[in-house]
Amino acid sequence: MAKIGIFFGSTTGVTEDIAHKIAEKIDGSEVFNIDGNEDKLEDFDVLLLGASTWGFGDLQDDWAAVVDDLASKDFSSKKVAYFGSGDQGTFSDTFMDGIAILDEEIQKTGATIIGKTSTEGYEFNESRAVKNGEFLGLALDEVNQSELTDERIDAWVEQIKKEF
Repeated sequence: MAKIGIFFGSTTGVTEDIAHKIAEKIDGSEVFNIDGNEDKLEDFDVLLLGASTWGFGDLQDDWAAVVDDLASKDFSSKKVAYFGSGDQGTFSDTFMDGIAILDEEIQKTGATIIGKTSTEGYEFNESRAVKNGEFLGLALDEVNQSELTDERIDAWVEQIKKEF
């Protein structure tokens, strides 16, 4: 069975709450704030990386402190999935850019990316996290669509379990 680590960065607690909701649905998974736990990334077969997008497309501070070190890792034997939180109303031009910033560095590690999701049901102008018409991972908007969060998490977790 794959060893699953869920790593998040969270300023207001939203992404942390999401990480714990995901962990409740994946038996045996472990949850860590990335701050101070970057070395634990090596311990898992599957990495679920959660980041929010701040301001006008910036990565959350906990991740910003370690993102430059990610590219030097060898994740060629790992599977990586992203989840993120953002505000598609106020920040419609940078929605979910945080996970795109993570992906730019993770792509250099040789990891296999899993967990891409549809953009249907979202209203935003632009996102660096959309590739080939799909989000790079699970996109959540607790400001404008919180009523859809649990349903989206459930569907994504079922999807990634098939992709492990």
